[in-house]
Formats: sequence, structure tokens, C-alpha cells
Amino acid sequence: MHATLRYYGNTGLADALAARGDEVKAVVSAVPGFRAYYLIRTDDSTVSVTVCDDEAGVEETNRAAADWIRENMPEAAADPPRITAGEIVLSS
Repeated sequence: MHATLRYYGNTGLADALAARGDEVKAVVSAVPGFRAYYLIRTDDSTVSVTVCDDEAGVEETNRAAADWIRENMPEAAADPPRITAGEIVLSS
């Protein structure tokens, strides 16, 4: 399995995305191999985590999330997230 983390510098984005949670979940869960999605509000950012079967899945969720943000929350698209991804080596 693979995971991707998208770090957005805007803490308010967590509430805006949660308010449209059904739409957000529909975008990422439509990707083949999707396993899980988490949205986290930290003290200084909003972080989304997506888990998929493989690297292609997490790359596709990054593309789909960016497209959705651009179309639905253009003010948030002005400050793109920092993205990191990798293989999950241990889970419980």
C-alpha cells in the first residue's frame, strides 16, 4: 500500500473541506485502489492523507484533489499544498 499527504498552509481549509465532505470523499474514493482518506486540522495547517493499493492510486488522488480544489475552491488553489508520498511499510 501507498499513502500521500497533502499539507495546506490554511487551517480554515479543514472546515471548508469537511463541510463538503461527501464531495471530497467521492473524488478520492473513485480512484481505483482507494483504501482510506483522512482530513486533519493541525495548529498551523490542514493535512489530508489518502491510502491506496499502489503508487499510481495516490498519484491519481493528488491530481483529482488538485482539480477539485481548483474548480470548487479557487481561493485555496492559489496556495498549492506541499505533497509527499510513499510506501506504507507498517500498519495495524
